[in-house]
Amino acid sequence: VHGSAPDIAGKGLANPIAIILSSASMMRYLGEREVANRIESAVRKVLQGRKGLTRDLGGKAGTAEFTRTLIELMA
Repeated sequence: VHGSAPDIAGKGLANPIAIILSSASMMRYLGEREVANRIESAVRKVLQGRKGLTRDLGGKAGTAEFTRTLIELMA
């Protein structure tokens, strides 16, 4: 599968932004606009604030730390 990155599976190195934004798109499709907006806003804040960025974006966070940062921003 193209882009599946089996070499980093289970290592906490993957950047989860694509799947998170896909879930926001699904929420919007299901009529949950506010939920979608909160998810997208939190992703923007992580990217702008640089806290919790994964290594591929120049940060030092792993997948779990990125996700925790995102959840904190959504709370």
